[in-house]
Amino acid sequence: MTQALSPADYLKKILTARVYDVAVESALEPAKTLSLRVKNTVLLKREDQQSVFSFKLRGAYNKMAHLSAAQLKKGVICASAGNHAQGVAMSAQKLGTRAVIVMPTSTPQLKIDAVKALGGNVVLHGDSYSDAYVHAVQLEKKRGLTFVHPFDDPDVIAGQGTIAMEMLRQHPGPLHAVFVAIGGGGLISGVANYIKAVRPDIKIIGVQMNDSDAMMQSVAANKRVNLGDVGLFSDGTAVKLVGEETFRISRELVDEFMTVDTDAVCAAIKDVFVDTRSIVEPAGALAVAAVKKYVALHKTRGETYAAILCGANMNFDRLRFVAERAEVGEEREALFAVTIPEARGSFKRFCEVIGALPGGPQKSGTGGSSHRSVTEFNYRISDGAKAHVFVGLTTQKGESAKIAGNLTRNGFKALDLTHDELAKEHIRHMVGGRSTLSKDERVLRFVFPERPGALMKFLAAMQPGWNISLFHYRNQGADFGRILVGLQVPKADNKSFKTFLDTVGYPHVEETSNPAYQLFLQS
Repeated sequence: MTQALSPADYLKKILTARVYDVAVESALEPAKTLSLRVKNTVLLKREDQQSVFSFKLRGAYNKMAHLSAAQLKKGVICASAGNHAQGVAMSAQKLGTRAVIVMPTSTPQLKIDAVKALGGNVVLHGDSYSDAYVHAVQLEKKRGLTFVHPFDDPDVIAGQGTIAMEMLRQHPGPLHAVFVAIGGGGLISGVANYIKAVRPDIKIIGVQMNDSDAMMQSVAANKRVNLGDVGLFSDGTAVKLVGEETFRISRELVDEFMTVDTDAVCAAIKDVFVDTRSIVEPAGALAVAAVKKYVALHKTRGETYAAILCGANMNFDRLRFVAERAEVGEEREALFAVTIPEARGSFKRFCEVIGALPGGPQKSGTGGSSHRSVTEFNYRISDGAKAHVFVGLTTQKGESAKIAGNLTRNGFKALDLTHDELAKEHIRHMVGGRSTLSKDERVLRFVFPERPGALMKFLAAMQPGWNISLFHYRNQGADFGRILVGLQVPKADNKSFKTFLDTVGYPHVEETSNPAYQLFLQS
């Protein structure tokens, strides 16, 4: 790379950047609900509203708009599995040139189709971005194309810097910090150059995933660190090696770096949805997650922060995972493994102790006057003396350890799993299996109303001689809950069992003859 550009050089490049042939000036709007909750004003820079749902087209177009007529005639090439690919393809379409986009073979078809729809010539190669990048460099030389780098290029950096130019024009008042997601560093390099030139009092805070923190490690080591592996949840920021120029700029101009984890990002995606009714991708929510962490660490009040929502190319099939983890990320749900005596009536007593049932909040038996409800309950009979249940409870921030202690003091040994990755991702879905103790078991699917006392009504109507051998419930945020129950009912009690079902009155389907139950759960 040639002699390093000064902040004054970058300021000039940003002020004269050509981005608005393809980009719009995105809104800077308050996140009213989140602001109220964190007691600071949070502003959202809506780059998710660009035509390709990401800021990337700014830098791509600015780079390509500065190419010569001869370069444009030959065409451009890039390596990308996502947002940069769409930015380059759209820019090429606008400028009347051809774009070759090298993408890993693992790229979702959704993104391949999006690039093709914009006129991009897609070449699939390799298993990773690194493989695609090497192939793109080879094709660049072989075909005489111009490479459009996703982040390590002054023109790309200047294009991204126009975001900061817009922000300061849109909000000339007090602004204490701007939070920016970092992958390769192009976005934060452009933002930092403009803000430090115009409003050096504003803090620039870079945000990375805790398993993809190449820039943070590089700045700490004072040299670029090449990570052996990176987490892929936030695929838009999953970069193993940051750029030379972006590293230089970040080291000089970024005030602070922070990392956030998967649960915090999922919670931030939900926060953005609540305030905007829009769903951003994980990379797009990093800045919001960091704002919340920053406020919690520094106990700030009354300050103003801006978070750049840098992208919204979310795969639909990831929404289930995000929704599952958002409550834990916000610490609105705590997860526990609880041991209870394997005796008739223990389950009912346990429900009385926690004071909350599937069906709505009740006065809690674990925390005095607080209210909480069961969000998940998984149990399968497996031991003649004791039962292990997986349970989720609504909670407040930092309460999970206290709840575990209170359960233990009430005779139910509890292990706090709220921050256990294995439990959250896998174990919760694996509780169960066959049991030699499940004699005379009948399995039924019930629809319970989500209201206080719904489960207690069910338990109170059961005959004392019947035992619950299986129970699965997960709150889905609806007015009713779907529950699978296994009950050990002797054949002699069939008539009274029918009376019990009629008395309870909840819609149900018996599944005892279901082949899936017989294959995986019946002894």
